[in-house]
Amino acid sequence: MATTTPVEVKKAAPARTSSIEPWRSFRDEMDRLFDRFSKGFGLPAFEPLFGRDTEFAAPAVDVAEDDKAYTVTAELPGIEEKDIDVTVSGGMLTIKGEKKKEREEKDKNYYLSERSYGSFQRAFALPDGVDQNKIAANFAKGVLTVTLPKNAEAQKSQKIEVKAA
Repeated sequence: MATTTPVEVKKAAPARTSSIEPWRSFRDEMDRLFDRFSKGFGLPAFEPLFGRDTEFAAPAVDVAEDDKAYTVTAELPGIEEKDIDVTVSGGMLTIKGEKKKEREEKDKNYYLSERSYGSFQRAFALPDGVDQNKIAANFAKGVLTVTLPKNAEAQKSQKIEVKAA
């Protein structure tokens, strides 16, 4: 039986988004430099300097809709509930998170200590008819589920008859 941990949904000012794209080539070149350096001294190859496994520019997200609510599901492996921030502001749902990783290796010829940090942010425009006061977020087994209930007006549907022309 799976347990879920509720995640607090906060109302805040919309966050600015920034792109890490300009730094990607610089980071790749630094990784290659460190790799060449470590091979010359018989050291193990370095993992990418900034830990590619901690890069969360765009985590996998699914958005679904049923009669009563919209559901946003985000895969966030390796992240703890305390490192997730879900906010609603200005008609936007924002999901932010951060992953921290530390690694230490000791051998007779070397000592390796690495720390890597990665963060992500995703923002979604709230559809019309969402009851913002009832939005809920739960986190279990590396998956964040944000439920956006529809208000009563949005749950109503009307069948439209199609006539032949």
